[in-house]
Amino acid sequence: MTTTGPGGVFARIDRSVLGPPDGTRPSLTVHVGSRTVLLSPEESRKALYGARRDATLRAAVWRQAVTEARQEPPDGDGAGRLLVVWLVLPGLYRNLHRILRLWRRIDRADLEAEAVLAVLAALDAADPEGPDTGGCLIKEAVNRMWAYAKRVTREIPVVDVGAFAEARNATVAPEEGTRPPEGWEVHITPPPRREGVCATLRFAEPRRRRDGGRTGTGLTDLVLRARRHEEADLIGTLVLRPAGARR
Repeated sequence: MTTTGPGGVFARIDRSVLGPPDGTRPSLTVHVGSRTVLLSPEESRKALYGARRDATLRAAVWRQAVTEARQEPPDGDGAGRLLVVWLVLPGLYRNLHRILRLWRRIDRADLEAEAVLAVLAALDAADPEGPDTGGCLIKEAVNRMWAYAKRVTREIPVVDVGAFAEARNATVAPEEGTRPPEGWEVHITPPPRREGVCATLRFAEPRRRRDGGRTGTGLTDLVLRARRHEEADLIGTLVLRPAGARR
């Protein structure tokens, strides 16, 4: 049977149920017809999942395991409930590995923990005399694993908002930064159309006069209207202002 890694939730349950080789292990006393059979944890699993399993013995194992688990006192050690979870685990591996193959970002330990919680919750309402008690426990755990996986994959990871805000506030905004002593700002206002500005813009400095002055309008007051040609419709407005000037 497939087992999980040494640090996984399922592996910890394995170690808790089986314990050291020379330690005391839980056992089940099941009644099959007129026979009474004492089964170790490994023998119980073999009766449930073995290749030549007996349907009557299988039902008896689930019935006895669930009955003993539900009869445990609230302040008990929980060995009976833990044994039921351990018996359910082999029925979960196929779906567990399938989910991990589909969504590699899902943490395996979290997925295993969700399955265990589902088994324990379903155990409180399980009917030991039901026709398929074990199958119902397995189904609840499988459904919860899939639900958890789909919920996690819909979540969108975000940055640490606090750290992001702190870093942003520590940076001078572009409009608040130092401006060059001499420079110009270009503001282009497109018309309210989807295509926006769609013309080639050229900037020409006024020619110097022979006396050292300049001809034409100074850049301080310059406003250009961008057109395709003289007869075309207005496609946008371009404004030049000295850097830092009020808008």
